Amino acid sequence: MAHVLVIEDDPAIRSSLVRSLTDRGHAVSSAPAGMPGLQQALDDQPDVVLLDLGLPDLDGHSLLTMLRAVRTTPVIVVTARDDDPSIVRALDAGADDYVVKPFGMDQLEARIRAVLRRSSAEDPAAALTVGDLVIEAATRRATLRGVDLDLSRLEFDLLQLLAGRAGEVVTKREILAQVWNQPYGGGERTVDVHLSWLRRKLGESAAHPVYLHSVRGVGVRLAPPSDAGSGVPG
Repeated sequence: MAHVLVIEDDPAIRSSLVRSLTDRGHAVSSAPAGMPGLQQALDDQPDVVLLDLGLPDLDGHSLLTMLRAVRTTPVIVVTARDDDPSIVRALDAGADDYVVKPFGMDQLEARIRAVLRRSSAEDPAAALTVGDLVIEAATRRATLRGVDLDLSRLEFDLLQLLAGRAGEVVTKREILAQVWNQPYGGGERTVDVHLSWLRRKLGESAAHPVYLHSVRGVGVRLAPPSDAGSGVPG
């Protein structure tokens, strides 16, 4: 069964959800507010998050946006808000489903099964290819022109993130959030240092980029050598 994280401020509802989901065989953790819930999502990496919108420390929509910046974990919004604007806003922010209180546990269980099926249907282990660069997530192997790259864990995670968004400019804040689990900024010098190490292992430099193209004041773009046009060294 699934590991479910319940982010719900109402103690009675939170307790009822934890008990009912546990009785159905799930591993369940919970948080009474948004910020501790976000931290648990980062630390515990649950299979699915049940998110209330009416949280005491920040709006659930804001938490959903923050969570989506660092995780692709399926999120089911569980809330008393049944107006169309709230539903549309939550779905646009990245919610996978929306359940209005009150609801039956059989319905919620079916929604959990559905989002987990959709999540498992995706193949995050598929190899990423950018020019002569190949990144294999399943084996954590990266090669350039068929030669293995000797990458640290963070260097591999950084390269995999950029390759998964090849052609896009990825901001340093996004890199910090997704590679270093620091969703609130700071530490950009760390990103610069790791980019420098990664460039060296790819046989290039910031002044003479091949795959990694800095966009000054914004972030970095990974692209095949034939698509190098929009990078600005810096």
